Amino acid sequence: MASFLDAYTAPKKDIPRRAYLTVSTLVGVMIVVVWCALSYGELVRGDFLPTPGAVVGAAISGAGDGSLQENTLVSVIEIMSGFIIASILSVPLGILMGSFKVVEAAIEPVTNFVRYLPVSALIPLLILWIGIGIEEKITVIFIGTFFQQLILIADVSRGVSKDLLDVSYTLGATRRTVVWRVLIPATMPGVMDTLRITLGWAWTYLVVAELVAANKGLGYFILNSMRGLFTDQIFLGIIVIGLLGLLTDQAFKLLRNRMLPWATAT
Repeated sequence: MASFLDAYTAPKKDIPRRAYLTVSTLVGVMIVVVWCALSYGELVRGDFLPTPGAVVGAAISGAGDGSLQENTLVSVIEIMSGFIIASILSVPLGILMGSFKVVEAAIEPVTNFVRYLPVSALIPLLILWIGIGIEEKITVIFIGTFFQQLILIADVSRGVSKDLLDVSYTLGATRRTVVWRVLIPATMPGVMDTLRITLGWAWTYLVVAELVAANKGLGYFILNSMRGLFTDQIFLGIIVIGLLGLLTDQAFKLLRNRMLPWATAT
């Protein structure tokens, strides 16, 4: 027994893949069992906690009339557009900000100011400037993720050992070579982890982005269901967002391992 505990509870020690999947599956099954006990056992009112069957029924109904697929597609387009635009800009700027003090002096004060602003407070201005179309939703997600990405990527770049750069200069590398062949490869594992984390944050801004003047999307679907107290549809929207977030998270882990084979997967 002691050896079993030592094998599976030692810090930083890998466990067999089968054991990993078994534990994850058991936790998921336990959550569903508790949900069933509370809902089917009528320990919680149906207005507050729908049964799994009701949620499945809402999913079948939504898939049958095409509304679920349509709302999901709109949200995926909004999320990925805002996230990709933010990432394209934040990765090079973040690396520069963390590596060159003059860039840090120019960008960091503004970044620290804007990243503490509640995105929801900017929605009236965004509607005034951009309108109520999909562009406004993409901009909300962009603002919510870009400045957070910038700070985190700058911290990753700042954490690259100066000794690593000095050794490269000693071996005859030019400044351009050091930036492209040493600094950027050294930051990329941390950058990919940052993008993976902030993609999760982008999903949390979905409801905020679709808070005003939306007529499609999962955020709109949840808010509209809330007005009618359709908790089964609310749960369906939340579960779909969670599943999409899980899929994108796993895709990022796979992409990191494929693109950065020199970095240890975590």
